[in-house]
Amino acid sequence: MTEPMPAPLRLRRATLSLITLLGGVSLAVIPAATVSISSRLFTVDEQGFLAVAVLVATFVGQLTFAIVVESRLSSAATERRVVFPLWLAAVSILTAFVLAIVPPNALALAIGLPILIAALEVGRGVSVAERLDRREIAASVAVGLGALVGVLAGFAGQTWALIPLVVGIAAATIVRSLPVTHRPSRPEPAVMGWVVADTAITGVIYPLLNAMILTFLGSADAVLFTSIATVSGLLAIPLNFMRLRLLKEHSRLDIAVSAASVLAAVAALLVLELVGAFGFIFGPAWTESATIVPLLLACAWRAASLATTIPFAALRRAGEVRLLTGLRAAVSALTFVFAAAGLALDDLAAVFLGLLVAELASAVVYEVARRRRLARTIREAADADAGAGAGADA
Repeated sequence: MTEPMPAPLRLRRATLSLITLLGGVSLAVIPAATVSISSRLFTVDEQGFLAVAVLVATFVGQLTFAIVVESRLSSAATERRVVFPLWLAAVSILTAFVLAIVPPNALALAIGLPILIAALEVGRGVSVAERLDRREIAASVAVGLGALVGVLAGFAGQTWALIPLVVGIAAATIVRSLPVTHRPSRPEPAVMGWVVADTAITGVIYPLLNAMILTFLGSADAVLFTSIATVSGLLAIPLNFMRLRLLKEHSRLDIAVSAASVLAAVAALLVLELVGAFGFIFGPAWTESATIVPLLLACAWRAASLATTIPFAALRRAGEVRLLTGLRAAVSALTFVFAAAGLALDDLAAVFLGLLVAELASAVVYEVARRRRLARTIREAADADAGAGAGADA
């Protein structure tokens, strides 16, 4: 049995975990900062195009993360070690350099965003999973400062507002690609295939849904959907942190820190909405719409992932990749049906309500699967013990 961790060490680890968790704000603000800056630099139609591009970039980032990080963390037969690939860092830095020197261009930004966000997703994922906390704090500060300066420049009407944003991303990428002492584990090919498949099945829903919103409801609603999804995405920071840590090992401490952070984040978002901060950041797309109900539903949808993540991570640690892919396919279909039903009502609040109902149903599905898996493991262990006992008696 593992000896309990001394109290000072537990406190230090919890403090570093909390700081690293808070550093995830830097990743979440990139889509928000992009939408905010775009509202000052581009036309309404270009903003609608970029709103979809932001979600597509997020999807590409999730796929890259699944290939580079999550497939290794899910390969139970290996040591499950991960590193930040230098090729991805180089491509990201080159992309940031190009976007910094060319004049503001919506198409160039849409092409570059998937590369930049993929590097951010993978870099942060590696730092969190391997507990490279000090390195991650420095990288998060670089991204956050770049986004802040870029947004402020956008408020001032400066055409160079995108430059600090991409420079901050490049600086964080350099920090996260510094050498480490361990080597990456080689993922099991079958595991990688299943992990990438279920990530693709799940992630494609949101850019597809926003493309439908752009088509049927127009650019303003597409921008608003991305804005609300991005704002509520701040809740995904502790959830993703918890998911990464739980993929390595179960930790009640990390669950408690993450749950408390979700509650604090919801309260902070509501205060910012009531004081008008989001209207100031996102401009007419936010101020000309009723946003409090959609925002509340979006926050509830994100927070419901607490109940989904714990059984999901337990199944991943157990190596149940095939089972999870089947479950994710069913859950994704359910999510799309509920969200599309909300879209049919021409109401963004109904879309987020559909996402919330689907997330709650998903939590039940994953928990039932986890309990069945646990019961099977206990039964197999009991049968093995009984067989061993019979052999000894003989």
